[in-house]
Amino acid sequence: MSAIELPDWNEVAQAADRLALASTPAELHGALCGWLAAGGEDAPDWPARVLADPGIPVPQAGEVLDRLRRASVAQFADPEFGFSLLLPEGEGPVVRATALFAWCRAFLGGFGLAVASKPLSEDAQEALRDLASLGAAQIDANDDGSDEEALVEIEEYLRMAVLLLHADCVLAPQRRQRLH
Repeated sequence: MSAIELPDWNEVAQAADRLALASTPAELHGALCGWLAAGGEDAPDWPARVLADPGIPVPQAGEVLDRLRRASVAQFADPEFGFSLLLPEGEGPVVRATALFAWCRAFLGGFGLAVASKPLSEDAQEALRDLASLGAAQIDANDDGSDEEALVEIEEYLRMAVLLLHADCVLAPQRRQRLH
């Protein structure tokens, strides 16, 4: 999907464990992407910022969490819309859907921390409502996980919703600034 690859799920999980972060890779990536999409600063100390915990140490340059930040920033800047969500590979739809819902919840948290009072377009407001609905979703205990196609469609919709929010909060103000 993207020439700018995110670090591996397991690498991010191990890095989160080393820092004693109570977040899954999906939650870390979701919070980071929410922060960046809302115009939060691209900073090496991003875990402390997006998790609102100043006690979290700064990832070392080149370490997996630093690579996650750099890849995410590059994906937002990709003119080919190469943005992707960090979800577990090779897992069944129920595990992936659970991670996707957690990604959405974390995205909303990171977005809320960085958005301040930026005005949002109607489309961006609708995208946020959709993210909130997905973040509140639950997996049916009787779900047999056979709806892989729907999950792929939801993931694609989310990619576009996140890029729309980034365009609304980051790219549009940059364009307006250049025009003045």
